[in-house]
Amino acid sequence: GGSFYHLYEWLQINEQGLGHRNIFLIARDSAGVRGVLPLTLVTSPMFGRILCSMPFVNYGGPCASDADASDALIQSARRQAKELKVDYLELRCAAALDTDMPVSTRKISMTIELAADPDTLWNGFTSKHRKNVKRAYKNNLAVETGGIELLPTFYSVMEESWRNLGTPLYARDYFERVLKTFPHNTSVFVCRRADEPVAVALTGHFNGIVEGLWAGGSAAARQLDANYVLYWEMISDACRRGYRSFHLGRSTSESGGEEFKRKWNAQATQLYWYFHRPDGGPMPALNVDNPKYRLAINAWRRLPMWMTRLIGPPIARAIP
Repeated sequence: GGSFYHLYEWLQINEQGLGHRNIFLIARDSAGVRGVLPLTLVTSPMFGRILCSMPFVNYGGPCASDADASDALIQSARRQAKELKVDYLELRCAAALDTDMPVSTRKISMTIELAADPDTLWNGFTSKHRKNVKRAYKNNLAVETGGIELLPTFYSVMEESWRNLGTPLYARDYFERVLKTFPHNTSVFVCRRADEPVAVALTGHFNGIVEGLWAGGSAAARQLDANYVLYWEMISDACRRGYRSFHLGRSTSESGGEEFKRKWNAQATQLYWYFHRPDGGPMPALNVDNPKYRLAINAWRRLPMWMTRLIGPPIARAIP
């Protein structure tokens, strides 16, 4: 059950790249380790003090060999939340927990079951979807795959993309740390029209599973249908490299993102975000539908790039 996000190095990235304190819980007995739970303490002027597993990525939560070890990790996390005087503990899990903690089910993971031959997946798509992919290739699009050498291009497209989405972006140093820490477990994809980069993505891979980490596109990407080419190249690459499944990243249920991912025959898997408030208060309303966050998103979209580049990273590090 261990995922890419349970690897210990993420806590080092969160500490060194974002300046957050980390706690790594281990459940063990005389026979050895029975479970782990990585936690990051995020202090945010917008959201308060949050103890989270795992922030900034798709999920985390306890990873244990049995229910007793999982429960021990959860109870220890609750004690940590109380001792640290956090506003709430948040466990982002890929599977349901046996706990009385309140849970949000707004998020899902869209997953493609892969095959050794990409043509097996291709033949399973609808004729309309295959036609859309072929049409996109006619826009003079091609995809380059690599590692940290593609970081400058990746980051420049992400800056524009996330500004247009109304979302602050992490510092380039954060992505550099991810790529340097996991050189054999990450890939960068750049989709270009001639020499112009129009869409990018960064994936991680571990234990036979590819994880969609971050993606973005320029203003031209939508007109060119660049995501059709980008996603097909990423899926084909994962097949050829022998991975079993591809998590296309989390989506909000019944959103446009979910609709696009379903075109690739991706199936929705429920994600479970559990909350615990030491003071016994209600679950926080942390979603883009909250009016006060929607106002901030709309304002961010109107800011000039030089300003979002300057103030974006300090804000992004405080949004778990």
